[in-house]
Amino acid sequence: MKNYNIRGENIEVTPAIREYVEKKISKLERYFTETPNANVHVNLKVFNDKNAKVEVTIPMKDLVLRAEERNQDLYAAVDLIIDKLERQIRKHKTKVNRKFREKGEPQDYFAILSDNTPVEEQDDLEVVRTKQFELKPMDEEEAVLQMNLLGHNFFIYTDAESDSTNIVYKRKDGKYGLIETT
Repeated sequence: MKNYNIRGENIEVTPAIREYVEKKISKLERYFTETPNANVHVNLKVFNDKNAKVEVTIPMKDLVLRAEERNQDLYAAVDLIIDKLERQIRKHKTKVNRKFREKGEPQDYFAILSDNTPVEEQDDLEVVRTKQFELKPMDEEEAVLQMNLLGHNFFIYTDAESDSTNIVYKRKDGKYGLIETT
């Protein structure tokens, strides 16, 4: 993970902050057999209430690692982000290794963790409920209303104009987002 793109909003990215972020994120390299040539995008924000928000996105060949964290202490938020990313890597490693065991292929692009490092063998990816429904053509405003009526935080619908499947969702800041398929 060589290329770091660290930018700040309402905060100056000092050399000390840059060094801390790069040092922490570079610790993730121990999980890979080959160091992936990835771009690391780090966005640091400081809000008026002095809370810091750290977002890290690491797009790779077969996987996108992404996490965000809010905390009053910027450095604590970076530490919490690294914990989240490590959990994502372990979960993905477990999933990939399970598939390789089923196919009989012992290959994996993650490094083998040492014996004393616990690998989470959870089946938390199990689908416990399936729903089927017809997508009604509507505009995004009607989709937001439907979502709110159902009390959900997302809603899938067919866009009346483009006839494509779209998703509206409620963001953490209380506003709404739209995902359009192509």
